Amino acid sequence: KHRYQRRLRGSSGINAEYGAEAYSQSFNKDPQATVNLGLRMEDMIFNLADNHLFFNDLEECDQVVHIEDVASKDTGQELHNYNFSADGFSAPAQPGALNKASVGGAAWFRKLAFRYRRIREIYTACSDNVNKLLGPQKYQQWVELRNEVDSMTDNWLGLSMQALQLIHQREDNVNVLVTTTPLVPALAKCLLHGLGEMFPVHNIYSACTIGKQSCFERIQARFSNKVTYIAIGDKDDEAQAAKNLGFPFWRINCHQDLTNLHVALREEYL
Repeated sequence: KHRYQRRLRGSSGINAEYGAEAYSQSFNKDPQATVNLGLRMEDMIFNLADNHLFFNDLEECDQVVHIEDVASKDTGQELHNYNFSADGFSAPAQPGALNKASVGGAAWFRKLAFRYRRIREIYTACSDNVNKLLGPQKYQQWVELRNEVDSMTDNWLGLSMQALQLIHQREDNVNVLVTTTPLVPALAKCLLHGLGEMFPVHNIYSACTIGKQSCFERIQARFSNKVTYIAIGDKDDEAQAAKNLGFPFWRINCHQDLTNLHVALREEYL
């Protein structure tokens, strides 16, 4: 518990508090209750990330943008009986060390790649049911918290899911997530919110170190210039990045924007 409290007082907690306060002001909600919900959600996210997605090991070096960014260092070794807790892996001492080839040599990068491969496997296996990871007691706590969040946000997630499901059901469309959250906590958040099927692990990008335009450019390079991209979000940086790359941008500022998006998708205007 102490570890999460320490984190929540750090930059991540500040971001959660700022976001919650901004939401409460925009939608006339109780500020302290909103902040408390945000912090409880972060506690749950870090708990999942630490206990099941190696964030204890990766917190200081979770600078990868995409789950496959260190796959080239993976030797393909069978991990079924691999003892991650005894392989001697430790995070680099200095910030930004992941980008330096000399940080730990080939052995260090191999162990790093093993962890991201295992994260990919866990995410995929549990994408439709986070209960497999949490267990009954923790899952019940999460369900109760999620219900409180749904009530506080007037079913914001439910409205979002309607649009995501329509896109997911189309044979020629995919959902791709770009987030400023580091990759491992972002994966934990998707699993907790039931977004694992909407956003397969290969379609999640962390922009926390390279910015959203660079992520958009990577996505465009992956899928080619011959497809249509529509960016959906609420931030000016993603709107500008979309404009720079010629992507239409659907801004989400309120519940009506989500409803309008769902209607546009349902009627196949998008």
